[in-house]
Amino acid sequence: MTRSDKMRLGLSTRGIGYHVAAWRHPDVMPGGAESLAFFAENARLAEAGRFDFLFLADGLGIRAHDNPPGSLAHSSENVELEPLTLLSALAALTTRVGLVATASTSYDQPFHVARRFASLDHISGGRAGWNVVTSWSEMEAVNFNREAHFEKGFRYDRASEFVDVVLGLWDSWGEGAFVHDKASGVFYDQAKLKTLHHRGEHFQVRGPLTVSRTPQGRPVIAHAGASEPGRQIGAAHADVYYVNEYDIEKARIFYADIKRRLPAHGRDPNDLKILPGIQVFTGRTAAEAREKFEYLQSLIDPVIGIAVLCNLLGDFSHVDPDGPVPDDIVLTLRTSNADKAIEMARAEKLTVRQLYQRVGGKAGIRQIVGTPEEVVRDMRTWFDAEACDGFNICPAFSPGNVRDFVELIVPELQTRKLFRAEYEGTTLRENLGLPPVKRRA
Repeated sequence: MTRSDKMRLGLSTRGIGYHVAAWRHPDVMPGGAESLAFFAENARLAEAGRFDFLFLADGLGIRAHDNPPGSLAHSSENVELEPLTLLSALAALTTRVGLVATASTSYDQPFHVARRFASLDHISGGRAGWNVVTSWSEMEAVNFNREAHFEKGFRYDRASEFVDVVLGLWDSWGEGAFVHDKASGVFYDQAKLKTLHHRGEHFQVRGPLTVSRTPQGRPVIAHAGASEPGRQIGAAHADVYYVNEYDIEKARIFYADIKRRLPAHGRDPNDLKILPGIQVFTGRTAAEAREKFEYLQSLIDPVIGIAVLCNLLGDFSHVDPDGPVPDDIVLTLRTSNADKAIEMARAEKLTVRQLYQRVGGKAGIRQIVGTPEEVVRDMRTWFDAEACDGFNICPAFSPGNVRDFVELIVPELQTRKLFRAEYEGTTLRENLGLPPVKRRA
């Protein structure tokens, strides 16, 4: 199976945008994160742009601390719709774009996840995808009868078994099991039923799933995670791999590492699509693109800027915003985004204000500012270098930033034969160029 010459594109639509000042933009509906109409417009734009899928990232709690005190009241990252409920509604308003949502393996149960996503696959006609996460914040743990989050090794052990159970449940029924033969009175073919009877370290699940085999065979699995346990799960099970990386050489190394692991799991390297996140500001001229970017940057509330650094890195509440980033900051969370932020601050000698402007705008995502030709040239460089199979577009604000991408970048990609002009199939799996799913023995 050869690598496709066409990029894959996802549209990530968490909240009203990934920029901390998104809600203050005059063209943005501040309460859009709880509006079906708001998300319907994003879905319409994604489908008009022939995106592979709409991706709803999700957390199970407010992930930011109120530090400095009072700062949380300045943030829009506090309320959002439950993603499976939302995608079920969007399924009725779309016909081709994939519908991918997050569900946590730490704070859910395999049967629930298998049933919900299989149901969405039926409702959407084969367009569902599950983004597998283990969750990471203490703010999520305290919403689920815990005082602290699970230890990392435990989380990934549980996640690996969790995914295996879900896959087993999705294989409960063979293709065409439900014959619905009124004359004979046979509703389903007993030979095509497989009861799971799973007994493992973390789960005991009998089965079978109370949803038949789905239009895709099973929903698409998405995953993100740069750690070794995360890479193992991704290589074994993921169809789509989401990653944040600023440096093309590091991205190439990550891409090669994940792809080389697939044959050990009986998979072709092209069975998994690696999509780094990017945030694009574009216009018909370079000046217009830069103006859009600078305007949004100017809307960053200093209270939120400092809060972003407190949440990501450590206590910045008493630091001079126009002074250098202190050398003695103790990282609160040793995440890849925290490490990247400190590395960037040291390398570029940024002030605290400059750092929060960079971090608050990026949200850990690589930004590209330029004309359609400049943006596509950058995207093509990464694609041709085998640093990715496409991109997960993470709009700074919606729907305006999404509309710019669809109206300006997509036609440029199509002109250069880098992206589809029409959908290839009716299911997400077909449009991603993934092989058909075989039922496990």
